[in-house]
Amino acid sequence: MLASIEQYQPTSSHKENFWREIGVPARGEKLYQALHQGLPFSVYNQLSALSGLDKKELAKVTVIAPATLQRRAKSGHFNQVESDRLYRFAELLKAAIDLFEGNSEQAKLWLTQPVRGLGQRRPIDMLATSAETEAVMSLIGRLEHGVFA
Repeated sequence: MLASIEQYQPTSSHKENFWREIGVPARGEKLYQALHQGLPFSVYNQLSALSGLDKKELAKVTVIAPATLQRRAKSGHFNQVESDRLYRFAELLKAAIDLFEGNSEQAKLWLTQPVRGLGQRRPIDMLATSAETEAVMSLIGRLEHGVFA
């Protein structure tokens, strides 16, 4: 028997669990506010753990200077620009995990290896600009849909 619309209670998606695990709202106004106010430093630690990147490498790919990272650890929050870079990395990590159907080890390997569709560049090296990040996300979308050209 089908449940009525009033009885329908959607379950949390894998996507929302990912965002909850790193401590960032999945979407909408709460996400925008969090990015404007600055993400808490704990997000950085969670991204490091989930991605398998050590904190030094994560700082490098998100273009956050070591001295800045130390200041943010003390203050407890990143600024808006740094938060946006961390969010871009999180989006890329999530998209790669989805591409490999939840296999985070395969996703991590793909992110850190040169990819032909990106001119032999590593996806994690393409986070410095939104245009580069968009190129990686576009490639992931094409791969998900079987479009290799």
